Amino acid sequence: MTSHIETATPGLPTALVSIHDLMPSTMPAVRRLLRLLERTASQPLTLLVVPGRGWSQAATRELKVLEQAGHILAGHGWLHHIERFRNPYHWLHGLLLSRRVAEHLALDANAIIELINRCHAWFGDNGLNAPYLYVPPAWALGPISIERLAETCPFRLYETFTGILDADGRRMTRMALLGYEADALPRVPVLRGFNAINRRWAKSSGLLRIGIHPHDGELHLRRDLLSDLEHYRIIGDYASLYVGEKAQTGTI
Repeated sequence: MTSHIETATPGLPTALVSIHDLMPSTMPAVRRLLRLLERTASQPLTLLVVPGRGWSQAATRELKVLEQAGHILAGHGWLHHIERFRNPYHWLHGLLLSRRVAEHLALDANAIIELINRCHAWFGDNGLNAPYLYVPPAWALGPISIERLAETCPFRLYETFTGILDADGRRMTRMALLGYEADALPRVPVLRGFNAINRRWAKSSGLLRIGIHPHDGELHLRRDLLSDLEHYRIIGDYASLYVGEKAQTGTI
């Protein structure tokens, strides 16, 4: 089914908000972040779950509670970690952006397909709704084409560094992105410069993404994050921007 993305009213860009890196070890920070965001971001939000990090039954039940509260769960890799870099490009990507989390860049296309399918199956195996959105760690999809994703993988939407890919429609919507993971002082000017460029882009496009990591509300760009959440029209459900379509059990 072909779709198009509905833009916000002129002068008021719409921001898609997601919280990344849900793992058992990050859930305390995620809880604190959700409490902080209740003041500024409308519910529900999209929560990116890393399935392969040893979820206990109790931890999985917490995900179910979040689902029941209206949040949308999405797939986010499998381990969110790599042991070694595959090639010089992967090493450079890790040095400049992703550190050791861009696991797709360590894989070929067949292994990426296997990882994505394993990620999707985990949700149903644990009594959770089948997600329609997949976000590779560090937004790095790796060496796989749109056609192969559509033919071999179950997710409808894929978010990359440059935008959102609709696998059914075989189309990419380029979209601005804001990030706040300034866990070291040298990252502060880099992220502020990156975000400034993307805010200008959003003024003309009417759309942007706000990608939040569990500890961002406690780091150097906390005020920037809260200011952006207050400034833009916040939407947490990616499917709500696909006009006339609704997310249901893995499809829109």
